[in-house]
Formats: sequence, structure tokens, C-alpha cells
Amino acid sequence: MAIVINIDVMLAKRKMSVTELSERVGITMANISNLKTGKAKAIRMTTLDAICKALDCQPGDILEYKSENASQE
Repeated sequence: MAIVINIDVMLAKRKMSVTELSERVGITMANISNLKTGKAKAIRMTTLDAICKALDCQPGDILEYKSENASQE
């Protein structure tokens, strides 16, 4: 997938655990894990909003586009 979710990077920058983020956002640790590993196929805007509030960041700090052709160049 060309969209990479960098929640783990922001968690490290904020010195926050997955458990704490889960509690602040109101979603399960399993769902956060699915986001971190790229297994999630979608994210609700309300969830993205809550993650950004909890991590005090912008959506662009979490979401990154990587061209699938970049590895072939």
C-alpha cells in the first residue's frame, strides 16, 4: 500500500505507550496495532481527529504517501 501510517514514530516522539493512546482515543489496542502494521484498510476521520488530538500533531505527521514505484527506481 502506498499510504504508510507512522503512529509508532509519533508515539516515540511523545513518549506515549500504545495503551495510553488507546485509552485517550477510545479504540482498542488491537485496532491501533492494525493501523501501525498497515493491516487497516480505512480510518475514520473521527478516529484520525482523536489520534491527532492525543498526540498533539497534524494528520501529515501520521500519514505518509510512498510511491509504490519508488523501490523500482
